Amino acid sequence: MRTTTLNTRLAVRIILIATLGLSSGCLYRMTVQQGNVLNPEQIAQLETGMTRPQVSFLLGTPMVPNGFNNDRWDYYYYIRGARGETALTKRLVVWFKDEKVDRFEGDAIPPPKAATTEGTQPATPNTD
Repeated sequence: MRTTTLNTRLAVRIILIATLGLSSGCLYRMTVQQGNVLNPEQIAQLETGMTRPQVSFLLGTPMVPNGFNNDRWDYYYYIRGARGETALTKRLVVWFKDEKVDRFEGDAIPPPKAATTEGTQPATPNTD
């Protein structure tokens, strides 16, 4: 009788372990997001001549401050999906000169703005 009880317990344990092993593929995997979220609408508002506080208000402070060059702010954004989707990486570097934005570069560069002068409209094509 004692042998039957031990065999039953052993069989139950084996079934439990097998079930847990097979169901481990159904575990929840979290999306990993790191860095500064680079919102395209906010990046489009970035302009040369902005001050550091204006950039900080618009984009936030950089996640990792540059210890070697105080005139450079690096914004990085990384997100990896839960199920092995390709990771999305964005980078924006803002360069300052005399405490104002001199230039910016990276994959998250804002689109160029239409060149208009004050009081005039952009040229429209003549359809006549």
